[in-house]
Amino acid sequence: MRAPLLAFVLLLPVMAMALTPEEDAVYRERIRLINGGRAADPTGTALYQPLESIPGDQRWQPLPTRDPAARRVSAEAWAAARDYAARTNSNALVVWHDGAVEYAEYFGRHRAELPVVARSLAKPVTTVAVGRALALGRIQSLDQPAVTWFDEWQEWPKSAILVRHLLDMRGGFLAQGPTFDPASIFARAYASPRHDEVMLREYPLTHTPGTRYEYANTPSDLVAPLVERATGQRYAEFLSREVFKPIGAPDGQVWINRPGGVAHAGCCLLAPAELWLRLAILLMDDGVWNGQRLLPEGYVQAVRAPTPQNPWAGMGVYVAGDYVERRGAANPDMPPPIPKTLHSEPYLARDLFLFDGNANQAVWIVPSLRLIVLRTGDDPPRGPGTPEWDNAFLPNTIIRGLPEDWRRRAEPQPRPQSR
Repeated sequence: MRAPLLAFVLLLPVMAMALTPEEDAVYRERIRLINGGRAADPTGTALYQPLESIPGDQRWQPLPTRDPAARRVSAEAWAAARDYAARTNSNALVVWHDGAVEYAEYFGRHRAELPVVARSLAKPVTTVAVGRALALGRIQSLDQPAVTWFDEWQEWPKSAILVRHLLDMRGGFLAQGPTFDPASIFARAYASPRHDEVMLREYPLTHTPGTRYEYANTPSDLVAPLVERATGQRYAEFLSREVFKPIGAPDGQVWINRPGGVAHAGCCLLAPAELWLRLAILLMDDGVWNGQRLLPEGYVQAVRAPTPQNPWAGMGVYVAGDYVERRGAANPDMPPPIPKTLHSEPYLARDLFLFDGNANQAVWIVPSLRLIVLRTGDDPPRGPGTPEWDNAFLPNTIIRGLPEDWRRRAEPQPRPQSR
């Protein structure tokens, strides 16, 4: 087995991808919007130009809603969850249980049909897209080398990157950094009108593929060119035909780096909250929708399986795992000031897994309870005297609100161990 590569070997300077004057102007404006934050881009969508349509099911109808008289989740649990969501800048809170929506609340001016700015909630979409390409035979295996489609990676070590490594963050790529200086690799791999070429030709490795978990946008964003080269379809076209329409989802949009260019698969998808609810149901049901198998048998089990390098992360999703009070998207061994999210108590079901994106947007999925809890919105309030966001509060509050016969079905967590 090859030893992990040394970072200083892999971080040698690489000549930056040349842009035309027009492309450079677009790039500089994007950097201005990013660094200007809310003041420059209040809605968080001005950056995402141009957008490409992802047509959904033209006969789309909202998921069934349970009659209030037949609800299983107690009104008290819903009131506590709703109050928490309202206090934390949410725009949507939805509880689905065993075939129907129990409760749904949209806050402020948001409505059920309006798009959510997905941020990293787009990453589970890449997982479903790869699974669908596997089911169609366009990708042969999660262990197929990505170099099958990425001729740019003919040389070791990038030739060792497998398809699964783009989903489980073990490709060996440089960990995501906070800087958006125009010259930085992070800025160019995100905001360049040729970000696909930057990722494929310039983005560095710091470790041998498969040996370390490091969170970054690049692996997920690379799913778009992978799917396009494997299927011969544009990423948005493939999502429309093979994911959105088969699960009856509403329309969406995805940011592309330039007109006719490549989609940002890992961050920048706009769609109503119900898209993620439907994706959660699809994964809960092992990739089957209305009797039609869309994902290979056993694929969801692989998606939910953690790796030795991160016991709380699968492929585009996070898992309950053994309890720790704080965990985040970065490598679990990273010390402060790398942020980690509070979990005030263990999740009440060991089989819980979740989609989790920036601004504490999350979709918690509990197969043993046939339960899904969705929260989208902006960053919760932060600062002195403001309660810290607790990633366990919403799902555990709703689980406690289920009837006892349902709660008994949950896969129990082991007792927390001292650390």
